[in-house]
Amino acid sequence: MAYYSVLEVTPTNQDWVADYIGPANKLVAQYGGKYLARTTRHERLEGTGETPALRIVIEWPSRDAAVNFMNDAEYIPHLKARTDGSISHHFLIEGKDDLA
Repeated sequence: MAYYSVLEVTPTNQDWVADYIGPANKLVAQYGGKYLARTTRHERLEGTGETPALRIVIEWPSRDAAVNFMNDAEYIPHLKARTDGSISHHFLIEGKDDLA
């Protein structure tokens, strides 16, 4: 079953960005992930609150793929750089409809 990572990222500095993108791209692909969206072009249609600078959606083939990506020793220093250099929220969503 597919899972989806939905991230909201607002950089507090840009120091980490250039070194993050290449390794993250490689590792997402290695774990079978596919970027569906990485964009600053988004709008709030409902609710209030802070609007992140960037929204990212990644499709994963399984929950294990997403979790293994996050725990990959090669990714850990990049994750730390991103979380130290941004306000980030990452949600993992199971691709099913519980209300159907």
